[in-house]
Amino acid sequence: MEAVARSKYVRMSPFKVRRVVNLIKGKNVEDALNILHFSPKRASKTLEKTLRSAVANFFLNEEAAHISPHDIYVKKVLVDEGPTLRRFRPMSMGRAGRIRRRTSHITIVVESKVNE
Repeated sequence: MEAVARSKYVRMSPFKVRRVVNLIKGKNVEDALNILHFSPKRASKTLEKTLRSAVANFFLNEEAAHISPHDIYVKKVLVDEGPTLRRFRPMSMGRAGRIRRRTSHITIVVESKVNE
């Protein structure tokens, strides 16, 4: 049994979020939460909130009532690119330089190790 949580339009570059995601893929939920809590990266805060939401969604199912929290692991984490906000800044010699503010869509899937 698995559960999904999504965070959309996160104002962070997908490249920077994926650096933190690689730390938690395939790990136990408790270990992943510890890694994210003590990671100095800005993306870890958003990932931690999304992971907690996925675990809460997991325990909303009736079938999850008898599963221990120690038996849940991070099955899959996807970081997709969202829409890019384009801003312009003055540059040298009268030109306008484009500033791209990227956004991310984060999807976390958790599953129990105990297959029924």
